Amino acid sequence: MNKYELLYIIASDVPEEKREELIKKFSSYIESKGGSVEGIDKWGMRKYAYPINFKNEGFYVLMNITMKSEDVNPMAKLMNITEGIERQLFVRKD
Repeated sequence: MNKYELLYIIASDVPEEKREELIKKFSSYIESKGGSVEGIDKWGMRKYAYPINFKNEGFYVLMNITMKSEDVNPMAKLMNITEGIERQLFVRKD
């Protein structure tokens, strides 16, 4: 099991209830794969450095997680096809 920081951006036009559902969905996915969520930090709405999909801001979420390395790519693919997720980034912590 490795420790990761997962930063993802939820589109600005996603309602607050749906944002909470997405955050719970990804937390549940990690736990279902045997991982754990140490912390969730909601940064809130922030402006982008450049437009993404013709939008200028999004809701940033940082999660500190522990999961197996072989589960990172499937989760990244799930996030890529999830409606409302603009970008995601996994960073392995030492």
